[in-house]
Amino acid sequence: MIAVMRILIVEDEPKTGDYLRQGLQEAGFGVELAHTGPDGLHLALTENPDLIILDVMLPGLDGWQVLQTLRNASKNMAVLFLTARDQVDDRVRGLELGADDYLVKPFAFSELLARVRTLLRRGKTREAENQLNLLHAADLELDLLSRRASRGGQRIDLTAKEFALLELFLRRQGEVLPRSLIASQVWDMNFDSDTNVIEVAVRRLRAKMDDEFEPRLIRTVRGMGYVLEAPAAP
Repeated sequence: MIAVMRILIVEDEPKTGDYLRQGLQEAGFGVELAHTGPDGLHLALTENPDLIILDVMLPGLDGWQVLQTLRNASKNMAVLFLTARDQVDDRVRGLELGADDYLVKPFAFSELLARVRTLLRRGKTREAENQLNLLHAADLELDLLSRRASRGGQRIDLTAKEFALLELFLRRQGEVLPRSLIASQVWDMNFDSDTNVIEVAVRRLRAKMDDEFEPRLIRTVRGMGYVLEAPAAP
């Protein structure tokens, strides 16, 4: 089943809001409509739409305040400002606050629809790119772009070598990794059986991301190496 993209319209003019809702629904989108800033903000925070069409002049909270609150809350859905304010300073302000596009009233619905589709395609591409940079196992997450690790929502501070070691485990989870492979991939050295650098590094990594969590993910395979395994979902 193809997921329906969801759009939130925040528009205080009832005729304009109804017109937009009908047109976008006929174009195949799921649409919600709010007529005030506070109502629009509430729906945006709780429903997480794929895109918001946001008027600037709204009762309760104006569009600037709604957008700024969303971005401060790390809500990154696409936002298209739709407003009668056509001053350059207004457009610049909206873009600086984090809007993705700006369309001035009066407008042609065909142009608005084209912009909506462009923003949604861009959002899909960005989401796919973000997913490529996230590695998971159970509730463990490694973000390769921000260089952050977390487990159960709790941030884990890692050294550069610990990060590289965990990345190797996650990329090859389920595989038993010999010490020689770990040494060459993480330390760029040939394995020397007289050194315990790998055992020490694995022990420190476990202490940070395994010892205080369940289930434990890294286990030792005696005589062979180490493996990171996430248990199958029940």
